[in-house]
Amino acid sequence: MITIALPKGRIADETLEIFRKIFGGAFEFEDRKLILSEGQFNFLMVRNQDIPTYVTEGAADIGVVGLDVLEEHQPDVVRLLDLHIGKCHVCVGIKEGHEIDYTQPEIRIATKMPNIARNYFAQKATALKIIKLYGSIELAPLVGLSDGIVDVVETGTTMKQNGLKVGETIMTSSAHLIANKNSFIIKKAEILELYAKIKNEIKS
Repeated sequence: MITIALPKGRIADETLEIFRKIFGGAFEFEDRKLILSEGQFNFLMVRNQDIPTYVTEGAADIGVVGLDVLEEHQPDVVRLLDLHIGKCHVCVGIKEGHEIDYTQPEIRIATKMPNIARNYFAQKATALKIIKLYGSIELAPLVGLSDGIVDVVETGTTMKQNGLKVGETIMTSSAHLIANKNSFIIKKAEILELYAKIKNEIKS
């Protein structure tokens, strides 16, 4: 058996669709169930940010996770394949009609991705204060808590609805297939076979 950690939401749905095309079968979670067994696979439904933990700790042999999460947490895993699904951008968001003033001594950025933010602003030789938030990040610049935000943007609609705009794009992200290093040794043949089938399917 190969255990696969999937992130809740659209990426899980699109990944399971790939499996349906390759193997047939249902490959569908029952309502509120967190584990799905289908053929030679066990699927775990977890939060996107938790996928690297499940994979690095060996609770899952492989996982599907956004490149933004990989770049933020730098987990010790084998990066196998870009699945070209779940595409989005990591952007700097600022208030409409404003720009970030790089002449000020320190820029305040609200984000749940402090490492990506630090690395990006370090390239600009800019002193940075990170304000760690986990939700309603768009609110921070509107109430003067920060000069801007660093967040994942898919369509930009949420920013626009909250009086923000994309000021700068840091990176493009999509879902990647990753593997636990020990599993990649012990189950190498099975994992590489699955890798080849998925790679062939997403190219077709």
